[in-house]
This record gives sequence, structure tokens and C-alpha cells, in this order.
Amino acid sequence: MMRLAIITTHPIQYYAPVFKLLHERQRIAVKVFYTWGETALDKYDPDFGKKITWDLPLLDGYPFEWVKNTAADAGSHHFKGIINPGLINQVNNYKPDAVLFIGWAYHSHLKAMRYFKNKVPVFFRGDSTLLDEKPTLRSFLKSFFLKWVYSHVDHAFYTGTHNKAYFKKYGLKDNQLTFAPHAVDNNRFKTNRHTEAQELRNRLGLKDEDILILFAGKFEPKKNPEILLDAVLKINNPKIHLLFTGNGQLESALKQKAQHSPNIHFIDFQNQTNMPVVYQACNLFCLPSKGPGESWGLAVNEAMACSKAVLVSDKCGCAIDLVINNKNGAIFKSENMDDLTAHLNQLTKTRDGLTDLGKTSALLIEDWNFLTIAETIEQKLLNEAQR
Repeated sequence: MMRLAIITTHPIQYYAPVFKLLHERQRIAVKVFYTWGETALDKYDPDFGKKITWDLPLLDGYPFEWVKNTAADAGSHHFKGIINPGLINQVNNYKPDAVLFIGWAYHSHLKAMRYFKNKVPVFFRGDSTLLDEKPTLRSFLKSFFLKWVYSHVDHAFYTGTHNKAYFKKYGLKDNQLTFAPHAVDNNRFKTNRHTEAQELRNRLGLKDEDILILFAGKFEPKKNPEILLDAVLKINNPKIHLLFTGNGQLESALKQKAQHSPNIHFIDFQNQTNMPVVYQACNLFCLPSKGPGESWGLAVNEAMACSKAVLVSDKCGCAIDLVINNKNGAIFKSENMDDLTAHLNQLTKTRDGLTDLGKTSALLIEDWNFLTIAETIEQKLLNEAQR
């Protein structure tokens, strides 16, 4: 059986199920090498402002190894946060037929990519885009460096339209690129949690006819939750409520601005098992990001899997692939209050209209799933075996 080594920093809910599927299907053999080390299981998230321990089993059902990380400031937030003197030896001991890297911008990942190039096929997965690119001298010089980085990649699995454009700009050809969609556990999110969702709406004091708009994520500048708050306050419709779910550096400012409005609600960070309840309680999900760095926005996938209409800014990497105006929601121009307000007014005319848009969301997101990713990776490795 062909062997694939997967190198990534730490277990997350968007990849662990893919690793489990690959192992269960037994078309190829896999082993995951986690380069952050075991401390990644109990990490402090500076954006949420607290320690985050996911309540899903992220290490069950597939082979993995922890790799000792000797970085002084360990973490995935900077290049020198992942330093693994033993990584290459550990991977070599597995005797892989190919190596898949998830992210390159870490000391050990880039070193290993360079080492394995021309020894075995080097596969790559990342979700960077050109959405924040500006024609500056720095970006011009950066392009030379990135073309050098990606010269060590034999094949990349792109997440969507903007990610594909990024890879092509920095040197990868069409025959080096295969679509493997950004995905979430659609089945977990679409499982009926309506009773709990109704209980949440009741706790917030909503009436049956009220419309609940949801923002879920880190309260940080790049996600721009302030513009959504300002827009809802400007609309000032007693039947429209806004729920902020999460924590972060903007929390105090948001709560202060919203303190006199009974229609603005806040709940703390919710772990993964409770997020379907939160999504199913809302009528419209909004991701108003301005960037830089909103390369996708997987919360949009989650909301769509829960059959919700979505409103996203054009700075979200997912917008061009997942959102169709007047079909399952709308795309507005980032940082444009008038455009956001106009779309909110249009979308919130009726609850039934939002319900219809949400049904389309559920249909559109069906093929953006973990099985498609697993099948794509398997097929690429098996194709290599036939060369």
C-alpha cells in the first residue's frame, strides 16, 4: 500500500476527520506528524484571549506521531515557532511514498520541503489568496521568494478559486493543481438541534417573528464585527436582533457601543459541539471581514450546512465560491456601510425569504465535504504509483 506522510502543526477539526477517513478507507496508508508538539492540545489562543481545548476527538482513528518542538516560543503564529530537529528522521523512518505539507511558513516545514524535494513527491495544502495584494516594492520582492518556496512543491491541493489564482501567480501550473474543497463536517452541523436552538432564542428574548443575525468568531479587527454592529444599530428595526458569539480584543468596545440596545446580544466562545445550536438559532449569518488574511471563512461553510442564508464581504476568500447573490445570500463590498446596510435591509424583509435562501445554501455546500478531500488525495497518490 502506498504511504503518505502528512506534516502539519496541530490537530484541528477541519483536518482530523480527513485523516481519519483516509485511514479508514485503506486505499492508501497515512501517518500524521504533528510539529507543534503535545503542548498544542492545551494552547492559549491570543485572539480569543483564553486557552482553547476543542471538545471533539481530534486524535482518534488514524496513526500519528508528535514531533518534539524545541522553539523557545512554540506555536503556529510565527516562523520560528515550529523547530523540530528530529522531524526529517521521523518521517524517513516511516518510509513514505509522498509527503503532504499543510502550510510552509514554519522553520521545520520549509526545511523538510527542501529536503524531500526530488526524493519523493511533495504535496502541499494551503489557503492563501491574493485578496490583500498591493503593488508595492515589498510585494514585488516577496513574489521572488514565494516562487522559490513553491518550486519545492510538486502538486498542490487548492481550496477554491482565489487560492488557485495564488498558486498560479507563484509558479505552479494547472497540471500541478487539483481542487480539494475547504470543508467542515456537514453532517454534524446539519443534524437537527432545533429544540436547543429554540431554547437559545427564548433565552435571548426573541419572538417567533423576529430575525436573528449571527456573527460567530474572533472579535478581531480583520473580521470587522464593528461595521455589522453599526449597520444593525443604523437600521434600528425592533424585529431584527444581532448575536455576537465569541471573544477577542474588540469585545469591550463592541459591548460598550451596544449597551443601550436590547436587540444586541453577546455569548462567550462556544465549543464545537454547541456551535450547530448557535447556527440553527439564527436566520442569517454574516461575516463582514475586511482583512488582511481572511483567506476563506469556514464559519460560512458551517452556517450553510445548517441551512442558513449568508452575507459576506468581498474580502472573504470563500465569497466567490460559496455565495450567489439572491440565491443563498449576498456579497457586499468590504468596509462599505451603505452596501452592507442595503443588503441587510433587502435580506431581512421576510423570514420566509431567508429560509428559502438557507435551503439553497444547504444544497450548494453538499459537495464541499471531507470525503471529496480524502478521495482527491488518494487519487493523486495512486496516480503517482502508476508513473
